[in-house]
Amino acid sequence: DTSLRDIPQSIQVVPRQAIEDRNVRTVDEAIETVSGVGSGGTNRSVFIRGFSQSTSATTQLRNGYRTGSGFSRVRFEPNVTVEQVEVLKGPASVLFGALEPGGTVNLITRQPLSEPYYNLTFEAGNYGFYQPSIDLSGPLTADDTALYRFIAAYNRTDGFFNNGDRDNLIIAPSITLNFGDRTNLNLSYEYSRFTGAPFDLFTGQLSDGSLVDRDIFYRGDPDLLFTEQESHLYGFDIDHSFNDNLQLRSAFVVRDYHAPQDESSTSILRDDRFVDYTYFNADDSNTTYFGQIDLLGRFNTGSISHQLLAGFDFERKSGRLSLLSNTTPLPSLDLLNPIYDVGRFDVAEVFAFEEVNQSYGVYLQNQIAFSDNLKLLVGGRYDWISLDFEELTNDVDDPIQNDGAFSPRIGLVYQPSDTVSLYSSYSRSFRPTSGFNPDGEAFEPTRGTQYEVGTRLDFLEGRLSANLVAYHLTRSNITTSDPDNPNFSVQTGEARSQGIELDVTGEILPGWNVIFSYAYTDAEVTDDNVTPVGNQLDNVPFNRASLWTTYEIQQGDLEGLGFGLGLFYVGERQGDLANSFELDDYLRTDAALYYRRNRLSVALNIRNLFDIDYADLSDGAASAIQRGAPLTITASLSWEF
Repeated sequence: DTSLRDIPQSIQVVPRQAIEDRNVRTVDEAIETVSGVGSGGTNRSVFIRGFSQSTSATTQLRNGYRTGSGFSRVRFEPNVTVEQVEVLKGPASVLFGALEPGGTVNLITRQPLSEPYYNLTFEAGNYGFYQPSIDLSGPLTADDTALYRFIAAYNRTDGFFNNGDRDNLIIAPSITLNFGDRTNLNLSYEYSRFTGAPFDLFTGQLSDGSLVDRDIFYRGDPDLLFTEQESHLYGFDIDHSFNDNLQLRSAFVVRDYHAPQDESSTSILRDDRFVDYTYFNADDSNTTYFGQIDLLGRFNTGSISHQLLAGFDFERKSGRLSLLSNTTPLPSLDLLNPIYDVGRFDVAEVFAFEEVNQSYGVYLQNQIAFSDNLKLLVGGRYDWISLDFEELTNDVDDPIQNDGAFSPRIGLVYQPSDTVSLYSSYSRSFRPTSGFNPDGEAFEPTRGTQYEVGTRLDFLEGRLSANLVAYHLTRSNITTSDPDNPNFSVQTGEARSQGIELDVTGEILPGWNVIFSYAYTDAEVTDDNVTPVGNQLDNVPFNRASLWTTYEIQQGDLEGLGFGLGLFYVGERQGDLANSFELDDYLRTDAALYYRRNRLSVALNIRNLFDIDYADLSDGAASAIQRGAPLTITASLSWEF
């Protein structure tokens, strides 16, 4: 419970109002207004400050807790269940354990309300999209000791490419129990089910740099692109205040994920005309248990105040993956005469494994205020990690891999006035690395080290705020090929990202809101045995900027009528780590028109207003480029009662 201006770290919050105004459907879309952040790909990766935070790892937080993610591509619908999205930039291991150094995304879900709230919404758009949703909340008892919330939504779309249809269902009930003024218990459950095309349109880049026609989708055979996934998420958190200065918090979360069918394919574009591809089908399941308990105390030593946090958490993730592939070559696809039916083909298991990951962490942090304008944040965390991996295909049971890591953070905040906050910080992160070196020793975790300086400024009597940051971030202990033994790897690789970020948010005039972001990111390889030093990291543009602004008429007959405009620019960037091809820059324009009066809300949202055709992201090959969605129109009608 600390003001952002008192924290020596760049943290950007996407509020509920921005989520509703843009009517974003995924977390990827919600964070487009944050500087230095990109997303996409088969695993819904998030790129923060040049480094990928793949959802195939536990890198996304939910209400501040790690909830696991496996290889899940179940779509989380922020316009339905999320209150706000927080992007914490830079190493955050001191509080949240194993994470990539660029940062992490924290989803804050909608909680039970003490006042009755009932909302019905229906949305429809092009490409066969429609989504009904319901959001009910209020007290269960007359004295407000028990509150509830029930959110449910279903959506379906035909997609903008061949066999791109999807179905998504979310059911999320929650209950809050208030045991007096000092203790409350929150119970929650969420069921998500997803069927259909597992990811957005992937296509290829021709030798002249142009993209294969968007209407020719060479993964168009329905036998090569279908997934069925479901997730159950159970959890509780309890908060007890012994007095005004001592607070105990605890949480426990269980996530059970299963994908009995997860089809995909890899492709090679040959001679700018023929596509050779390989079929894969995964049966993936995993279960994650996460528990946390911490104690927060406030006290003074003379004129110096302290806010001391001490805690412990654990995580256990067990999973099994079986991967099937075609046993004979599939027929090539001729782009000039595409025939998608590949006929019947046989498959066989090519790889299967079981693994158990466990981690235990203890952390201690102190927020020290020497005066009203000088504050120090210092903390540290130690984690014990174990990995038990068994390859079922060849019946190979690797030795249990044990490791540990210490993650410190220190930062100083100086506030010369009520509107200016200056800070500097140093922080480290870690992430376990599976495998062994040629000597049979387990790989050490990869490490992130960051130096950051920044300033937060408030304008227009606090209605508008700006955050300007400069940082230098290094990721080390990266595995790279052993020059003395190509069959093994060594941890001598290193990558560096440095840049400047600017975020401006707030209300310029009554009814006129703005969110502006700009990032200059220089991310490159600084040490590697295979990749040339100096190569730019893939999918990381030097320049990225966004502007989202809305204006709502405040009075008169047209009160409640609003307009929105969004501009999203992504510069040129490398398509792979070898820097063998480049993705062009693009400028996408979004727009919104809405009317909100009393309990009625009607909106029209347009994404990619001018229907530009662009490459959004590369999965590391010229034949695996994610295309941006074409002109997309969504109309919504909402009634609150």
